[in-house]
Amino acid sequence: MSIFGFGKQFKLNAPEITLSRKKELLLFQSHAEIRFKKLDFLNLAFCHRSYANESANSTDNNEKLEFLGDSILGFVTCEYLFCLLPDKAEGDLAKIKSFVVNENTLSNIARKIKIDNYILIGKGEEYSGGRSKKAILADCVEAIIGAYYLDSGLKDARAFILKFIVPEIMKVIENKHDKDYKTLLQELVQKKYKTYPKYKLINKTGPDHDKTFVMEVKIKEKTFGCGEGKNKKTAEQNAARIAYTALLAEFGETEPS
Repeated sequence: MSIFGFGKQFKLNAPEITLSRKKELLLFQSHAEIRFKKLDFLNLAFCHRSYANESANSTDNNEKLEFLGDSILGFVTCEYLFCLLPDKAEGDLAKIKSFVVNENTLSNIARKIKIDNYILIGKGEEYSGGRSKKAILADCVEAIIGAYYLDSGLKDARAFILKFIVPEIMKVIENKHDKDYKTLLQELVQKKYKTYPKYKLINKTGPDHDKTFVMEVKIKEKTFGCGEGKNKKTAEQNAARIAYTALLAEFGETEPS
């Protein structure tokens, strides 16, 4: 199957849709309140490279759709912010977008519409907990956006995106969103000390499939922590939160909205 867009042919080499798989895709559409004209687009959006690599029938993976969906997601979000907040400076709009369009937000959206139940992953990824990995889930959301754009056009893709992104934007405006404490800490440390925070893994415990990481952060000669998490990124965020809160108190400042 192929479609024509932007004057060039897009070849679609999606995994085969069996009767049972068709039922799954229709069920997903019900969860997500979305309707594809061609289920092959949706099925390909679910196809992680680990599944494609193990497939006997040489299918494509969802990475090109993810590439396309990432751009469409960014555009639609920027367009909405531009119209919603005409008096905000470019830097403020960019900061709101960074809070909204990120791995955490997209993986939460993925779980909300049960993407983890329908994604196609290889056996290795399955055994290592691939269905719960934020990066895989977030990438799949972007791939679905790209696939829906190709299938149904920008108007429908925009409506699908805004249904999930607008509530996240409102959280940021109302200061109820999850903070990126690593970025906040870095900005504060650069402003006050003209240097950068340095993170260090100090411990990890538990079996390979369920590890807990412990990180500390050093600013000049002072160490803050310990931040714990099920991956290094989360542990770093928690260490950064501890350091950021402590420094604000030290400087007699309050956390900005």
